Amino acid sequence: MKYLKKLLNNTVARILFEDESMIRDYQAVMKTWFLKGKQRIIPTFGKHERVKLVGCLDYETGCVYVEEHKKYDAEIFLHFLKNVLEQYPNGKTVMILDNARIHHAKLLQSFLEENREHLELVFLPAYSPNLNKIEEFWGWMKDSVINNVFFHSREEIRAAVQKFVNWVNTVPQKVIDRLCL
Repeated sequence: MKYLKKLLNNTVARILFEDESMIRDYQAVMKTWFLKGKQRIIPTFGKHERVKLVGCLDYETGCVYVEEHKKYDAEIFLHFLKNVLEQYPNGKTVMILDNARIHHAKLLQSFLEENREHLELVFLPAYSPNLNKIEEFWGWMKDSVINNVFFHSREEIRAAVQKFVNWVNTVPQKVIDRLCL
């Protein structure tokens, strides 16, 4: 990170990795032990509810910012970008993200132009989720909170996700060690 800032003549204050993730109410049995022939069964409440998340990971500080929305579209993404700039009002933010259609929407163009001194989007090559550090965060969250657990409602899923995000933001060095090194 410091090398990249030096390369860019210290014009970049932070690098954020952005992505979306969805948590469904029917979770998979993952990485668990059970007696042979006695597979663990995780019930669901059967409504096919989902929690849709948009988030970013600050590569240098280990802080994670996550929002929940009912859908993903360009308006939601624009709202998210505005909130990110409120979270980081000083200096230039470089956001690294995938090539999802909502990230290239015409709706964003005037906002990005108005804020070009404060925000720059850098798109990863197609089909390269392994280069996006927040993908590892989503996996960590699902492994730690979601898999092998029955949630009675969408609200329980939301609470579990929020609790994990809150906890992660209290241990930034652990996040850096796990995701950014």
